[in-house]
Amino acid sequence: MNSVAGSAPLPGGQAAPGRPRLDHKAGKGTWAVFALLLLAGLGYTAWSITTDYAGSGETATAIWPFVLLGLALLIALGFEFVNGFHDTANAVATVIYTNSLPPQVAVVWSGLFNFLGVLVSSGAVAFGIISLLPVELILQVGSGAGFAMVFALLIAAIVWNLGTWALGLPASSSHTLIGSIIGVGVANALMHGRDGTSGVDWSQAIKIGYSLLLSPLVGFIFAALLLLALRTFVKNKALYDAPKGSTPPPLWIRALLILTCTGVSFSHGSNDGQKGMGLIMLILVGTVPISYALNRAMPADQTAQFATIAQVAQASLERTVPGAAPADARATLSHYVRTRAVEPATLPALAAIAGSIGDQVRQHDTLAKVPAATVANVRNDMYLASETIRLIDKDTHVTLDAETHTHLMAFKKQIDAATKFIPLWVKVAVAIALGLGTMIGWKRIVITVGEKIGKSHLTYAQGMSAELVAMLTIGAADNFGLPVSTTHVLSSGVAGTMAANRSGLQWSTIRNLAMAWVLTLPAAVLLSGSLYWLFTKIF
Repeated sequence: MNSVAGSAPLPGGQAAPGRPRLDHKAGKGTWAVFALLLLAGLGYTAWSITTDYAGSGETATAIWPFVLLGLALLIALGFEFVNGFHDTANAVATVIYTNSLPPQVAVVWSGLFNFLGVLVSSGAVAFGIISLLPVELILQVGSGAGFAMVFALLIAAIVWNLGTWALGLPASSSHTLIGSIIGVGVANALMHGRDGTSGVDWSQAIKIGYSLLLSPLVGFIFAALLLLALRTFVKNKALYDAPKGSTPPPLWIRALLILTCTGVSFSHGSNDGQKGMGLIMLILVGTVPISYALNRAMPADQTAQFATIAQVAQASLERTVPGAAPADARATLSHYVRTRAVEPATLPALAAIAGSIGDQVRQHDTLAKVPAATVANVRNDMYLASETIRLIDKDTHVTLDAETHTHLMAFKKQIDAATKFIPLWVKVAVAIALGLGTMIGWKRIVITVGEKIGKSHLTYAQGMSAELVAMLTIGAADNFGLPVSTTHVLSSGVAGTMAANRSGLQWSTIRNLAMAWVLTLPAAVLLSGSLYWLFTKIF
């Protein structure tokens, strides 16, 4: 890949004119703080799991599940750590290359707001990712196949992220993870003698695919349009010139660039951090179901309301679709969730499961008192019911009256409150991993974004336009529960501003970026599918 003219360092280690100093070494104090935060995060995670398990009243009878739990959590947090340093450049490149913030300050600032973004995230993206996984593996996540699934998709995502990082390519962590999930789904279907296309929720995958496909176009087009609008309405010539040496931009521009860097970092944390959260919750449900399969914090009055709503939903379904429930209602709903094929027994099976959930919840004052022996089955029933209702709501082959539809949606809301929750310590652990990850290894991709996309140095207006569009795009996607690529949005935004400015693009870099974008999905699918096959043999 070519670099911009004048970007090579001068004798004595000084940066060339217009290029920021990126070779500053962290001191011992910085590394000490880094190590302290890392140990604090791991210690807090271990303490939280121990406390939650002790609070369940259960006594451990075997150490092996906890060994697997620890290993799986380390890999999941490792994915978020790699995600942090892989994607940090997208938030800090513009403020570094416009001299708005020194590199080390920018990286720490970005890490802080990645951390905060994770802490306030809603969880919608986390459980949207989970819905892509094969239903039978979610229902048996504590089995060998379940662990093989989690290890395969996380390790595949980490390997591809590290490979693209080593080449300095701003590839998408979101894109990689989606490909890894699809690979596991396809491999699982093929290994069970089914068509590979039946192993993935393709409607959800297509929805997410559209967001990943369209977000770079949004970044390119809107960043270009914003730059053109600035040129039309803001006549300050300094905005459109490259920085002179290490001179910072005018105060208001500098403030706006720092604000957009902050927004992109925060949005990245709130969107990308959720992917690790969803996978960690799967791991916890599989290994420590008594503590994490159901929301033990749900109040007693809400639990009673939950049981009542379940019974009302059952009665509505039985009135709308009279008929005997099938002998195995779970198998019927599992088949529907996997195939989307409505059968005469589908709604009677849903009614039976709703009644069963209501009966099991009513027996206990709170979800915390559901016995350990039945908690996994109760959660699986809730998951099947929630997914069935979600799919029925979109299924044109199913017609429900308004009252029944209302009762089902209220029932689903209660189920989601009982199962789709993220403990505070999970958010803190992911936030620390992502935040610390932003402070390591960011230089390679910063140079690509800052120097190797366009043929001229990034101007203040270009940096501001690309960052603002990225911040708004990622924030909007987070509100809709859609995973988008910070990398794709920001890199394409920088390219859009270069095109609008007629600065010229370095096509060797653009080709490499496009190749990484095209290859990420099939590479992740192949890698995760192969690892899943291998791990099922091991486990």
